[in-house]
Amino acid sequence: MLSCARAAAPSRGFTRLLDAVVNVEVREIAFEAGGKRFSASIGSGVILTDDGVILTNAHVVSPRAVEVNVTLANLERVNARLVGWDHWTDLAVLRLDMADVKRRHLSFSRAEFGDSDKLVPGETVYAVGTPHGLARTVTRGIISNNNRYLQDNRGVRGYETGAFNTWLQTDAAINPGNSGGPLVTEDGRVIGINSRGYLGADNLAFAIPASTAKRVLAALLRDGAITRSYIGLVPAPLRDLEGFYALQLNTGVLVNSVDVGSPAARAGLRGGDILLAINGRPVDGRFPEQLPAIQDLIASEPLGAKVTLRIKRGAETRDYPIATEKLESRVGEEWAFERWGVSVRKVSRTFARENQLADDNGVLVIGVQPGFPADVAGIQRGDIIAKVNQQVITDLEVMKTQHAAFAAHPEPTLVEVRRGRQVFLFILKP
Repeated sequence: MLSCARAAAPSRGFTRLLDAVVNVEVREIAFEAGGKRFSASIGSGVILTDDGVILTNAHVVSPRAVEVNVTLANLERVNARLVGWDHWTDLAVLRLDMADVKRRHLSFSRAEFGDSDKLVPGETVYAVGTPHGLARTVTRGIISNNNRYLQDNRGVRGYETGAFNTWLQTDAAINPGNSGGPLVTEDGRVIGINSRGYLGADNLAFAIPASTAKRVLAALLRDGAITRSYIGLVPAPLRDLEGFYALQLNTGVLVNSVDVGSPAARAGLRGGDILLAINGRPVDGRFPEQLPAIQDLIASEPLGAKVTLRIKRGAETRDYPIATEKLESRVGEEWAFERWGVSVRKVSRTFARENQLADDNGVLVIGVQPGFPADVAGIQRGDIIAKVNQQVITDLEVMKTQHAAFAAHPEPTLVEVRRGRQVFLFILKP
């Protein structure tokens, strides 16, 4: 007589986990095509505390959000607010409107973290979330790789992502809408936060490890943001290069390049150097997967701290003391000047260094609205507006003041633009 095998009943921990997973709906402002637009998106999240703290992805909800609604497992909808945001790890923290939760006598569960450092390839995991808006969806897979390095500097809305952590790779299906939901073990413990799938691949997906998520969650709850240090050193793996540098295996990391004008550049470091130690601690960057931990060593130093790098250059080895600066993104603050029909992004120090600009004054044009003064004058996407009415654009407030004056008393406005290595003058006419 034939019998059918029955699937094991879910554990109490897994059931509790399902009641902690939420759908996140976001309405936010986007500055594009020369104007201000509103857009809507959905994602997932997981409740981790009794007072309604939710962990999700930075690409699900950002500081531009004007409205965040969370749908609980019981299908009740509750407002939430953004507590903190960190594009470097693609993590964001929300908090439910607990006054509303208590007034309506709503309830929810909270999930618990597991130990992502103990995961091994082949271990069964589940991705939980709301793919394409389909609430409380569970997909099963395995850990395909527990220490994946992704060389992705523009992972979140053009912001840098993944410089300080490796990823969990899984074949559990992750689709749009799964972002921010938990990757869990069979007992329902969160060992990762689902972040992305691989375009064109069959169930090749990646999650931020719980070891990273726990640390970022604590910092965002405490400070709302994470401040990291920067010296301008860009590392690369040494694999297959040791013989050319007369190095023992598993010794040092290659300095691939040094950012122009950065603390490392001012100290005299240059591409082709070998970094042997940071503050006396030997580093091993033979393989790409080892680079995030080395970068995190520097990023974790206090701002303005002296970091001593032991550098090998040819036959010479010496120490370089370098003072750290604040790590900044290449993506500056954005705004739209609708009377002119132009949307812009403030030139950041990082963007200026990458593009070898003389300074970080000015704004980058990211959109122009057809038929409006900026378009008619000839301003183009990619231009850098350096001056308005001969006033240097040191920050967005300067340009906002000029735009307000134009709106109140429409008069021709002189705009100085850098395009490549050339300077152009345009007149914005009412």
